[in-house]
Amino acid sequence: MKLACIFPGQGSQKVGMCKDLYKNFAIAKETFQEVDDALSEKLSHTIFEGPTETLTETANTQPALMVCSIAILRVLEKEAEKKLKDMCDYVAGHSLGEFTALTAANSIGLSDCAKILRIRGKAMQEAVPVGKGAMFALLGANIDTAKEIAKEASTAGPCQVANYNSAEQQVLSGEASAIDRAIEISSGKGFKAIKLNVSAPFHSTLMAPAQHKLKEVLETTNIKKPDIPLIANLSANFIDHSDIKQNLIDQVTGMVRWHESMLKLEEFEVTKMAEIGPGKVYTNLAKRIVPNISGSALNSHEAITEFLNT
Repeated sequence: MKLACIFPGQGSQKVGMCKDLYKNFAIAKETFQEVDDALSEKLSHTIFEGPTETLTETANTQPALMVCSIAILRVLEKEAEKKLKDMCDYVAGHSLGEFTALTAANSIGLSDCAKILRIRGKAMQEAVPVGKGAMFALLGANIDTAKEIAKEASTAGPCQVANYNSAEQQVLSGEASAIDRAIEISSGKGFKAIKLNVSAPFHSTLMAPAQHKLKEVLETTNIKKPDIPLIANLSANFIDHSDIKQNLIDQVTGMVRWHESMLKLEEFEVTKMAEIGPGKVYTNLAKRIVPNISGSALNSHEAITEFLNT
């Protein structure tokens, strides 16, 4: 049996996530405290008490989801009496989840990751004025059709496929006018288009200004070789240690190739997958992409216990 652990991106957050673990496990409390100390603020209070508007600010959402995933991971390790590297064969993360995966694989320290994601989130938010960018989910269209729609809509402004999530679920991102045009084109072709409630056009060329700020912080960050092989968003393949920093910079404007990443896990004979973080978005997605891989969403102590007993 081979196990892959995956880590969620934005959209999985909700006020109160991981509060029970914080209350009941010292290791979880220590994890949240370490991030609070790193950021010199009580991010944990925002996570547990809200308000939702504050938690969903990108600069807060990114480190918040990361610390929740790592808290769950540390409880898992304590309950299993094993380190992740002794349980897991591969890791991957969706967008910001890639940073979490690197932290889980001991490539980036927890405090460093919190600081990086705060800067990344703030830079991405500031890269495009609110209302100037947009994103939408395109349902029922394959990746080639999504690219064609993006290309046609680009006459109204920058537009590209941001997330290749599954065979029939893509996300397009770009300038608001171009996204409106892409939605019109999609609807005209009979596809379902759902505009997303996001604050910026993530994974589009409009995010280029954020790359410069991310590069600055990564240049001074010690990134070690992961002790678990990681499949990167951009290549949907295993990444070399020497390429990690540039990959994280390029990922800001590049497409998240999640569908292909899941197929890569199947290619390497993964039979079991654990989503470590709030929610179960990527567990459900994996069921459609790689149905032969059994998936578990580790989002509570009960889920961890069930996972370890199967």
